[in-house]
Amino acid sequence: MSQSVQHPVLSGKKALVTGIANGHSIAYGCAKAFHEVGADLAITYADEKARPYVEPLAKDLEAPIFMPFNVSKREELEAVFERIASEWGELDILAHSVAWAPKSDLQGGLLNCSAEGFAAAMDISCHSFVRMARLAAPLMKHGGSMFAMSYYGANKVVPNYNVMGPVKAALEACARYLAYELGPQQIRVHAVSPGPLKTRAASGLRDFDVLLTQAAERAPLGELVDIMDVGFTCAYLATPYARRLSGETLYVDGGVHIMA
Repeated sequence: MSQSVQHPVLSGKKALVTGIANGHSIAYGCAKAFHEVGADLAITYADEKARPYVEPLAKDLEAPIFMPFNVSKREELEAVFERIASEWGELDILAHSVAWAPKSDLQGGLLNCSAEGFAAAMDISCHSFVRMARLAAPLMKHGGSMFAMSYYGANKVVPNYNVMGPVKAALEACARYLAYELGPQQIRVHAVSPGPLKTRAASGLRDFDVLLTQAAERAPLGELVDIMDVGFTCAYLATPYARRLSGETLYVDGGVHIMA
């Protein structure tokens, strides 16, 4: 587990973190890292079923804004940003960690993926980031940073990753194009590509335990990463220390992606 960081380099900064499902979520690692380096948090939960798992985490992180946010519901999306605008007046950090595909389409291979399933996966896992960026950008009055969570399967074939490979590839492309469009406003956009982690979302993939084992064996560092490794990478990228970085896909995987 991480050790507490005593340098509040993001003190006073405002961060919106979406996609926390429980204490094992990558989004929770991001929220915890932002909190540890001084940022104030707005945290969302997907629905009432998820709320009991997310609310205690939001309280522990002293998040003053805690709201429902189903990316498929325009009114909930707009409500979150309206609350941020009225309560904070600005936003510095946006972390998007939302991904979903119908189970039958996710587990059935790309060739058999339905048009409806492909469209749903693309809308929820990819275009929702664009929608959020559109609303976040006007609040980033002094610049800011945006993050979207990807995976190695966006660029190389990972057996059983199926439809999420093309979807994550599109997400990485969106991050690059948003970095270009928002650069003049000093808003930096990155895709972050963690190695395999034991999250609820990953549990939907076939043979995921095999993937974890193989990643640990192939990593030059000899071990898997954890959610705090991802979180502190995003925290660094949100600081002035990374002020000239934008449009990157950053791998946080112990070096697995460099291996043949």
